Amino acid sequence: MPSARTGPRDERRFEMRPVRVLLGLLGMDQHEVGAVAVARLLRDAGMEVVYLGRFNLPPEIARAAADEGVDVIGLSCHSWEYLHYVDELLARLREEGIAAPVVLGGSVITPEDARAMEDKGVAACFGPGADSAQIVATIRRLAGRDGDGKGNGVSDGT
Repeated sequence: MPSARTGPRDERRFEMRPVRVLLGLLGMDQHEVGAVAVARLLRDAGMEVVYLGRFNLPPEIARAAADEGVDVIGLSCHSWEYLHYVDELLARLREEGIAAPVVLGGSVITPEDARAMEDKGVAACFGPGADSAQIVATIRRLAGRDGDGKGNGVSDGT
């Protein structure tokens, strides 16, 4: 499964490089402690993390995803702004031809919101108390690195 950074001819190289994840916060959400903790978790699991930090809007996230050739986009959600921005972000990613799945994680994500986000096209949502091993395994699956080299389109709701 090639990412935005690799093409079909680079399939073998894709399998050898680490999973590359873009992490950031949308809008005015300033609660980045969780995002920093997840960045460290993913890095310690052998993934490359591109950290955008706070105050990002959908155009910046889409541009960074394309520029960095990421496999997965992760957004930290500790305010409810993601409810406002997800539609715009998903539309922009489609318009730009960026196939990286979007994962949301944060303390304010309710099971109802997770279902609504997944119905819109978000690949996975993690709410409060999410298991670290499940987060890592889901990111690997979404990036097509679930052990057999194949992605399986998993959507892990909370």
